[in-house]
Amino acid sequence: MIAKIGRSGNLYGALAYNQLKVANENGQILFTNKIIETTNGQYSVAQLAQSFAPYLIANRNTEKHTLHISLNPDPGDKVSDDKFKEMAQHYMQEMGYGEQPFVVFKHTDIDRSHIHIVSVCVDGNGKKIPDKFEKIRSMKICRELETKHHLIPATEKEHRRHDRIFKPVDYKAGDVKSQIASVVRHLPGYYQFQSLGEYNALLSLFRITAEKVEGEWQGQPRKGLLYIPLNEQGEKAGHPFKASLFGKKAGLPALESHIIKCKTALKNHPTKQTLKAAVAVAMQTTSDEKGFKKQLGEQGINAVIRRNDTGRIYGMTFIDHNSKTVWNGSRLAKELSANPFNDYWNNNDIKPAIQEADEPHTKISGSEDPVGVPAEEPHHLFDFVTSGKQEDGLIEALGGLFMPEALGDDYEEMLFAHRMRKKKKRKRRKKSQ
Repeated sequence: MIAKIGRSGNLYGALAYNQLKVANENGQILFTNKIIETTNGQYSVAQLAQSFAPYLIANRNTEKHTLHISLNPDPGDKVSDDKFKEMAQHYMQEMGYGEQPFVVFKHTDIDRSHIHIVSVCVDGNGKKIPDKFEKIRSMKICRELETKHHLIPATEKEHRRHDRIFKPVDYKAGDVKSQIASVVRHLPGYYQFQSLGEYNALLSLFRITAEKVEGEWQGQPRKGLLYIPLNEQGEKAGHPFKASLFGKKAGLPALESHIIKCKTALKNHPTKQTLKAAVAVAMQTTSDEKGFKKQLGEQGINAVIRRNDTGRIYGMTFIDHNSKTVWNGSRLAKELSANPFNDYWNNNDIKPAIQEADEPHTKISGSEDPVGVPAEEPHHLFDFVTSGKQEDGLIEALGGLFMPEALGDDYEEMLFAHRMRKKKKRKRRKKSQ
């Protein structure tokens, strides 16, 4: 079992993301702990947030006060709701959060059912709950739960499955061909998209772009793909590489075949409505591009925005790393295509009304939040890619969102092991000096 622990300063965003799953029938509230009960057993985001308000009011100094934890059994494990409840209670108790208010959501929008837990890490007296050795303690608890509930151990999966971290290309570091190869040979196997444009939005996170080329050779029409490295500003920064250099999986025929399959798979995909609602809510509750990206980033969603030389927005693409799907805004709703965002952000027009965001079961207004949570810059993936962070930071940021979760890879433990290996190497180097 894999446990993923996320921290942010946006309680409302964490609750809203999970409640949207419930509203769109892709999830349910499995149980609550120290949450104010409602008369009908149904909750809005504002009603859930009320139970956390006293804790956050008691401590206004801790910036990343919100915990968003997911427990992910192996796809081969069949876990009942009662067992999920028991596992969540045991995990929170052992991690030191057993007396905190928390909500446990079960997600059912992918084949592998899993649970999300939303809580806060400050107690009723305003004291921050210690998180020392959090990763080590979490791994230990997961191993205990695997043994107790006869789950497939994550350690076995590490041996029988390849672990992969996708890293953005650094054209200055050299060996650009190998860097591109490590991404384009495998990325389509993890993500679903329906056009070359959507694929390029995904590739842009790794400072790569793909261009389709057509021509003739010995009188026969030929077409293929070129992969080109980008710099931190998203500009072409090196010579192109033919797709044939990276194997058949990176070539145009394989990509076109993948797109055809994705169009069928995504036609009635449950994530579409959840993502649409999340984007609509972010648009309605933020006032600028930075806030919009930040709110979506906290939910594991990247907004890739394309502009022309004059600054006009001509493309909006949303990458949901939770479901590993990529969507042009126009596929979600016409109000989420490029023009409405351009008119709102560049021309100061009024926000377009989006029907789904106004329905009673999904309506979320910023004024409903009783906590007054301060805005906090999230671990937004595209910002990490373009901000020039050091390698360790990139590995953690990219690994957190890009590990193939559906295959059960335990990226949290792998990243911890990666750091330990680096420490051991440093120690060995010091001893040899």
